[in-house]
Amino acid sequence: MHKGSCHCGKVTYEVEGEVDGGLACNCSICQRKGALLWFVPREALRITAGEDALTTYTFNRHVIRHQFCATCGMHPFGLGTDPKGNEMAAINLRCIEDIDLAAVPVQTFDGRAL
Repeated sequence: MHKGSCHCGKVTYEVEGEVDGGLACNCSICQRKGALLWFVPREALRITAGEDALTTYTFNRHVIRHQFCATCGMHPFGLGTDPKGNEMAAINLRCIEDIDLAAVPVQTFDGRAL
């Protein structure tokens, strides 16, 4: 179990799973945010506080619901579906507590080409 939060701490969450890698996407929003994403089934994510402080942003094809804290602007995760229609969460590993990001293997993804 991993714990994470936005910067101000209004939004907190727990996510279950083994962090086996991160995804660095170069689409227009991921590049600007600097997010390092870890994809998990939606049921692995449990928001423990501040769900009412979350704001949603969508763009392009509107398939990913980018969630961010309305107070501090931090983007702890996004919600969407995988190509098979399964509900997924894209966790921003930079918002997870006590994680050694240098030890996480990173794969790049050309989201700009989509």
